[in-house]
Amino acid sequence: MIFGFHLLSVAIWLPILFGILVMATGNDRNAAMARYLALAGSILGFLVTIPLYTGFDRMASGMQFVEIHNWIPRFNIHYHLGVDGISMLFILLNSFFTPLVVIAGWQVIEKRVAQYMAAFLIMSGIINGVFASLDAVLFYVFWEAMLIPMFVIIGVWGGPNRVYAAIKFFLYTLLGSLLMLVALLYLYNQSGGSFEILEYHQMMIPMTAQILLFIAFFMAFSVKVPMFPVHTWLPDAHVEAPTGGSVILAAIMLKVGAYGFLRFSMPIAPDASHSLSGAMIALSLIAVVYIGLVALTQSDMKKLVAYSSISHMGFVTLGFFIFNAYGIEGALIQMVSHGFISGALFLCIGVLYDRVHSRQIVDYGGVANKMPVFAAFFMLFAMANSGLPGTSGFVGEFMVIMGAVKANFWYAFLAATTLVFGAAYTLWMYKRVIFGPVANDHVAHLHDINLREKVILSILAIAVLVAGLYPLPLGEVLHTSVNDLLVHMARSKL
Repeated sequence: MIFGFHLLSVAIWLPILFGILVMATGNDRNAAMARYLALAGSILGFLVTIPLYTGFDRMASGMQFVEIHNWIPRFNIHYHLGVDGISMLFILLNSFFTPLVVIAGWQVIEKRVAQYMAAFLIMSGIINGVFASLDAVLFYVFWEAMLIPMFVIIGVWGGPNRVYAAIKFFLYTLLGSLLMLVALLYLYNQSGGSFEILEYHQMMIPMTAQILLFIAFFMAFSVKVPMFPVHTWLPDAHVEAPTGGSVILAAIMLKVGAYGFLRFSMPIAPDASHSLSGAMIALSLIAVVYIGLVALTQSDMKKLVAYSSISHMGFVTLGFFIFNAYGIEGALIQMVSHGFISGALFLCIGVLYDRVHSRQIVDYGGVANKMPVFAAFFMLFAMANSGLPGTSGFVGEFMVIMGAVKANFWYAFLAATTLVFGAAYTLWMYKRVIFGPVANDHVAHLHDINLREKVILSILAIAVLVAGLYPLPLGEVLHTSVNDLLVHMARSKL
């Protein structure tokens, strides 16, 4: 509690409350009110999360800002919240992006404005709940609830095949989560009737049960990351989602799956995690190399960046399962960086789509002649996606490669190919879209980005550069939590 407030509860319920208020503005005759109310709620939602960072004790082990209340006493279920250095960063990242997607949809969304804005606010609060939950039932409720706003966003405001993409997204993620529910019920029985996640970390579980638990959690979290081969829903969802939906999907929702490995799979089933690490590393490297090659063949800009996201998230799971501090901290920094970069790239593609109504690379060419300011921003984000030193895209990848070298040189060698493939597909797309003579009448009539678009892209450009040039503020809050996890897993392995 700081300044008399339960910060985590405020971070969860304030955006949800504003989302309900925005919906209450009614139909599109009150669209302006809905927009301004959503903007106020999203900015306030971000501001209340800042004390989580400024008040965080970087040297302390365990959870901070803890809240616990009885929820369903009969089954020993609690409203239990808390954050460590890992989860706190992602609450900040989520709250940081919510105002950006509200501003991004300011003029673009013209129908059902209140419902669109409300969906993002409610989803923001629910995702904060996922990262803050320390009770398994509370976690599962938030985990499943966050599917609903995204399903609506894709299904209502998406492209021509939006219903197909929304149902595919929902089914993949829901079916994977059902096995996680079975695993949580098993842990509840084995713990003597507790849903406390931190108690599960201390349980001594037989190896066979650990492997089964790991597989159950893997089915839930790998779909969300998404890992190869359960990644096919993501390109469809990205292509059909509106720009704001793609931004939150890439910047935040993919991180929830990776976070699940650190909160559940690795500390609850540490011996199984070590035993199955070879398979996890193999799947991660397939994502890095094979999906990187798939990205090279794409003609749709959104689909190219979607496959790029899968490849970069392969770096994250690789970093987790090489079990050293460089790897895990690098993977976490890569998660934050990927949020900034992929969110920015989807916003850039959205800028072009709003003007030309096409995502096909072949429909562009010579954009720099008409949109020089936009071309400069797009270049920065393309370079960051390629892992250019000085941008946030380099820091996490470099740390994971360093950690991989300590584990096995060939892991590092294969992982480093992303620096080649990433540069190839990103810069090839950039060259064909931005450079050359003006390709057609659509490009000839383009106008450069407006003040609203400059503000959004400038904020993300600053984030990419600051995190790339001075990543210490990210690393120092992670260090103690990552070391605690590694000590816990090493002790269990003995």
